[in-house]
Amino acid sequence: MLDKEQFTRIARVLPILRQAEPDMVREFQWTAYYARIPAGRDVFAYGDRVDAIALLISGAVRVYKVGDTGREITLYRFSAGESCILTANAILSNQLFSAIATVEQDAEAVMIPADTFRDWVNRYGVWRGFVFDLLSQRLASVMEIVEEVAFGRMDVRVVSFLLEHSRAQNPLMITHQEIAAELGSSREVISRILGSLASQRLIQMSRGAIEVLDPQTLQAYTLM
Repeated sequence: MLDKEQFTRIARVLPILRQAEPDMVREFQWTAYYARIPAGRDVFAYGDRVDAIALLISGAVRVYKVGDTGREITLYRFSAGESCILTANAILSNQLFSAIATVEQDAEAVMIPADTFRDWVNRYGVWRGFVFDLLSQRLASVMEIVEEVAFGRMDVRVVSFLLEHSRAQNPLMITHQEIAAELGSSREVISRILGSLASQRLIQMSRGAIEVLDPQTLQAYTLM
């Protein structure tokens, strides 16, 4: 059960609560519960039975797959006001969780029990719309990743990754292995591509950091 202060804060992050029917709002306050999840903890691991879905109030969660060789690929992340489509899918289809969801930044979440989640999808149009919008948005982003992995050149994907993330932080505090995990490649391949970019003086590498030196040329590189 949520206390008044928790509910008020959650309602600011989840606009759906301002649109929901009074009955659903009362059920939300009574049934949902608050949770803190520290960075580094798995919310769900592969094969887990899903007994609740987390709607984030703060923090960030990375959802990824690990192949038989140990190679990782990030499927998506979700943050404040968002949730995990694989969790929703597991609940709605009564299946086990099919990836790994790990907290990257200390998170606060409101947890909705699985039975309640299914019941609301059936009974409340505003909740059903929220869930379907979530599924649609995440499906589109996952399809983009599939297309990149299947058809994209890895060097172009690395350059695009560097450009996107350097807009928020330059140098990027990231390792070759972390980039490999994001893009579904091996550390050796990523290191070889980064070494080529460094030899062209487009980036500069140091331990645990990569600085973009020439974003204009890198941008042109993605169009080749």
